[in-house]
Amino acid sequence: MERLINIDNGGTLTDIVVASGTDFTFTKTLTTPVDLSQCLFDAMTKVSTQLYGQTNLADLLHSTRHIRYSSTQGTNALVQRKGPLIGLITDDPTLPDSLATSKETAGLFNDLIGARIGIIAADGTPEELSRQFVADINRLTTAGAERLVVAASSAQREQLFKRTMLKNFPRHLLGSVPILFSREFASDTSRDRQVWSGILNSFLHPTVERFLYSAEHRLRAYKVKNPLLIYRNDGASSRVAKSVALKTYSSGPRGGLEGTRALAEAYGLDNVLMIDVGGTTTDVGGVANKAIAVDRRGSIQGVDISYEMSDVRSTGVGGSSIIAVHDGEITVGPESVGAAPGPACFGFGGTQATITDVNLLLGILDPATYLNGEMALDAERSRAVITKTVADPLGISLDEALIRMEHSYSGHLAQAFADLVSPTGETTVAAFGGGGPMSACSAARLAGVHHVLVPRLAAVFSAYGISFSDIAQSYETNVTGFSAEELTATRQSMQADAGRDMFQEGHDLSECELEWSTIIEDGEEILALKAIFRLPHPTIDTGLPSAASPAVATGTRQVRSSATRVDSVSVYELDGQVPGATAAGPAIVEGPFFTARVPLGWTLTVSTAGDLQLADTL
Repeated sequence: MERLINIDNGGTLTDIVVASGTDFTFTKTLTTPVDLSQCLFDAMTKVSTQLYGQTNLADLLHSTRHIRYSSTQGTNALVQRKGPLIGLITDDPTLPDSLATSKETAGLFNDLIGARIGIIAADGTPEELSRQFVADINRLTTAGAERLVVAASSAQREQLFKRTMLKNFPRHLLGSVPILFSREFASDTSRDRQVWSGILNSFLHPTVERFLYSAEHRLRAYKVKNPLLIYRNDGASSRVAKSVALKTYSSGPRGGLEGTRALAEAYGLDNVLMIDVGGTTTDVGGVANKAIAVDRRGSIQGVDISYEMSDVRSTGVGGSSIIAVHDGEITVGPESVGAAPGPACFGFGGTQATITDVNLLLGILDPATYLNGEMALDAERSRAVITKTVADPLGISLDEALIRMEHSYSGHLAQAFADLVSPTGETTVAAFGGGGPMSACSAARLAGVHHVLVPRLAAVFSAYGISFSDIAQSYETNVTGFSAEELTATRQSMQADAGRDMFQEGHDLSECELEWSTIIEDGEEILALKAIFRLPHPTIDTGLPSAASPAVATGTRQVRSSATRVDSVSVYELDGQVPGATAAGPAIVEGPFFTARVPLGWTLTVSTAGDLQLADTL
């Protein structure tokens, strides 16, 4: 069977899962922010060694059906506001105000657009409007705008401006500024959603584009037959040339949600909250009654957009989030040290404290086993940084600083999902990502949750969740008031578009499933089509064995539980336990590329699938 490679690129670490039937091989590597294609190839090279016993990237690629890729780079860029300066040109003087009607949207508009706005007259001859359009382009680019969004009052106006742009600023000229025309970018009944979608896509585009085309270029050197696929935030995959940047936003968390849905089905859970703790952000989403919560019109940082998105929110709390002191209080994020320089204990020159440094000094992390022993951690660097940036400014001991920092971090993590906890039924937190298992129990207890599920593949779970995706393209047309003949012609046109696009994906439309639906939105009738080519999906072994047995400890670890107390805590290797193995906290569980902390009052049980089920008994 041909392999399927799934890759989730995070701000600090990049995860890879290679699936072949029911077999999974996985690993992690450091993200290389200067050239993201490098960590992609580092991950594939590393996993090829696991598969073949020696490095053999060429054979891995040639035995692979598809490479499916997702990235948090767009999410991280927007959280940290690291992207191009955007300019907005419109002939509607009320538009800027309508796009910034709340404190959150006004803040985002100011950060992305600011004063870079061009208002074209509502009336005038085509020649006069064109001259003003050219003048506004020159003025905004001189003011620093690196990309422009045009939001005219009609499609005809936008076409006029597009012709003017192509005549005066042909794309082959060096230094031409990319211009997005909002009405062409998204079909929507809401003008504000449509324009915001264009603005956000323009902001995210360069971050995603640079990596993807670099990666495709490097893959061509290996004469790879099948193209790189981009995993999207609607749960489907498509070729790079058939994707838009906005649909990559929060795509990694959608993979985590797909995996969470599989867990909910396998364990019969009605209400599951995922917390995917990466290096820069924690992504939170829900699965209720085995279904992923989806918004037909998604929302990004309080802004409604024109595309469907899973209901996931990202908070600037991650394993590499900076923990500092401001005005005498400990703060957590949203700034992150990322992969470069990374936490101080990585030894790459980091000078800011993170929860990774804290967990190392508390004794939760073993410097010799971090990332399965592939990266040695330097406790002295963590000690020096935390003393300088937290303990000394607060006038407290290092040990007291560690406890306060851990408590503050757990509190921030709990706040990320506490309002989503079901008040009427049992809620289970599915904790994954590199940092999820370490802090999940403490955060869950603060949020009133008594059950935590840590999958065996927790460290790469979003990459694993991509395994549930298919190749798909979606289409919508407003058919309000159409006659039967017009409706038939529209269906034929949409199906022809699907046939062309799926052919470019490498599949004939006869091999695809066609899902037609009619949606009523804002009093308008929308005809929707989704064309799907199915790919193989994995399954999860269900349930618990009938017999329980004591878990077998591999040793102990000295873990600080307060500023004045250090406990001797049992350490368990997850892969060394039989199904049904149980133990009581406090305990440390070492899984593949992750460490889970089981506090006092919690119990652990290993499921048939090798997942870790944790329960709060207090």
